[in-house]
Amino acid sequence: GTVSRFVKIANDINDNMPAYVVRRVQAGLNQQKKAVNGSRVLVIGLAYKPNSNDARETPATGVIQGLLDLGAEVAAHDDWVGDFELDHAIERVALSSQELERADAVVVVTNHQDIDLRSISESTAYVLDTRNCMEASNVELL
Repeated sequence: GTVSRFVKIANDINDNMPAYVVRRVQAGLNQQKKAVNGSRVLVIGLAYKPNSNDARETPATGVIQGLLDLGAEVAAHDDWVGDFELDHAIERVALSSQELERADAVVVVTNHQDIDLRSISESTAYVLDTRNCMEASNVELL
């Protein structure tokens, strides 16, 4: 009937991870001499887990809201997820080389199997990979 200390610590880490991701994006943009305010950030994956359309309790919500709060222009791509709670505040886009080139930063939140990770790293100056699924000199792993 009691919650273990380990579970409480894990929940605390999970609850604070979106804010940590936002800080890492901010630091990555700063290294490029860009502010978050006014930067275009493309969030890849809105689902809670890969190859799912379930966006309940997804960390993408906190990441997107944190970026919006800092003044970023946020776009998102996820062909798996339909209506999303922040669709009123973000632009949903197709994953194309034009969209990748427009982005000042890309954040991979969910790595669905149909996402071309190589094209992301080849077309974008800065990528924050929260799933540790990519390898390239411009990709920062979480």
